Amino acid sequence: MVDIKNKVKLELTSDIFKEIYRIDEEGIPVFKTFLTGSWVEDQQYSNVKSPIDMSTIARVPKLSFSRIDQAIEILYRIGRWTIRNTPGAKRLKILEKTAELMDKYSEELTQVLVANAGKPLQAAKSEVHGSIERLKEAAFDIRNLRGDYIPGDWSEETLETEALVRREPLGVVLIITPFNYPLFDAVNKIAYTVFSGNAVAIKPASADPIPAILLAKLLEKAGYPPNALAVLTVPGREMGKIVADSRIAAVSLTGSSETGEEVLRQGGIKHYIMELGGGDPVIVMDDADPKYAAERIVRGIYSYSGQRCDAIKLILVEEPVYDEFKKHIVEQLAKVKVGDPRDPKTDMGPLIDPSVADEMMKAIEDAKALGGKILYGGKRLGETYVEPTLIEMSKTNVKRAILYWKEVFAPVSLLVKVNDIDEAIELSNGRPYGLDASIFGKDISKIRKAIRLLEVGAVYINDFPRHGIGYYPFGGRKRSGIGREGIGYAIEYITAYKTIVYNYKGAGVWEYF
Repeated sequence: MVDIKNKVKLELTSDIFKEIYRIDEEGIPVFKTFLTGSWVEDQQYSNVKSPIDMSTIARVPKLSFSRIDQAIEILYRIGRWTIRNTPGAKRLKILEKTAELMDKYSEELTQVLVANAGKPLQAAKSEVHGSIERLKEAAFDIRNLRGDYIPGDWSEETLETEALVRREPLGVVLIITPFNYPLFDAVNKIAYTVFSGNAVAIKPASADPIPAILLAKLLEKAGYPPNALAVLTVPGREMGKIVADSRIAAVSLTGSSETGEEVLRQGGIKHYIMELGGGDPVIVMDDADPKYAAERIVRGIYSYSGQRCDAIKLILVEEPVYDEFKKHIVEQLAKVKVGDPRDPKTDMGPLIDPSVADEMMKAIEDAKALGGKILYGGKRLGETYVEPTLIEMSKTNVKRAILYWKEVFAPVSLLVKVNDIDEAIELSNGRPYGLDASIFGKDISKIRKAIRLLEVGAVYINDFPRHGIGYYPFGGRKRSGIGREGIGYAIEYITAYKTIVYNYKGAGVWEYF
């Protein structure tokens, strides 16, 4: 069992954050949230718990719908024009200044990610660093913000005309972020949304909303137009009216496939960019280095306790290297230290909630009932702590397993022996998801075949899938999403084309033969 010696406490010492929270009679920070220029409280509050020990570490306002409605009205009536009329160079400066402030307060942001999201210390530091890097790279988004010139002389109908095609902001974009990257996903989505001139309403995950609230303070300090930003601290189950609001022009969501489907049903006709469920397959070919592949794949299983859309959930290994690979991956899993994420020696911390551990245990029992053999792990180590788990299954039974059909957001993966690349591709494509896939091997012809036939948004060669700061575009097919995120690519989904046609008929501008 995991031993948690000290109760988790959320402590912020910098003066910049002191005005946005108070300490209640129980010694718990009670945060305000930011609504179009004002830091506000409300009549009801939600408890924010740490997955480390499930203690309450903060409270945030549970906003009333009337409060949210007023904020959306200001965003729509004033804020979307304020941010649009802020020159692009100035918007970029604001993002760069925010990056500087994040760097200045990186230690506190890191500690908040550890306490609120249960991230191991090094993973929390990496998320803060990645968030700063994303803001610094925001200028690259401009590569897809440009338009076109279309001459009219290629059709008799359009002679003596010409057109410009430009991109412009949609207006108010609703950003819905997941619990697993509460700071980076907020930063990433705000970066491309604001860069292109849209106002922002952000709904952070209820499990860990504190990073988004702190980010709002840094944006305010950096000079972001206050009436163009709102942080909506409201439970997800109460988001229906907000998603459906016609004043919301676009929704940028990272979350489960089920959440995505519900948002589409409720939201109706508007723009969407969604990175949804995944859980990625990996193919280990017969000419791969089994030890190297095992080392990289294990990282993809246990990183942030498997609570990543691009975590590895299915490992397909060609028969000639299967036994050696199996030996190496079990050895690598045995090295993973599970424990309190505040301990620098910890590799893997807790799951976000006890219900996720419950789901993982049920899925493991399901796999065992279908003949699955636990090669490593399979045990629960506490209310929110589990062992990273590898289950060997036959290719005839694997398709019946919950872990094959459903994304279980936990550090558990299936291992299957296959005869050839064709079987591996068939099993990969049989899942309802299509976010990423990974291939380990050397035969370029087999790799090229797999690249061509795998129904996914990205393929990683000789490495485990990881989206990083979005330097390369990412997004899925099938139930894994709509559109693409990544620097320069997400712009397409939160801007609109506008065509301007100039008519010069009879003006003598052109003299055609």
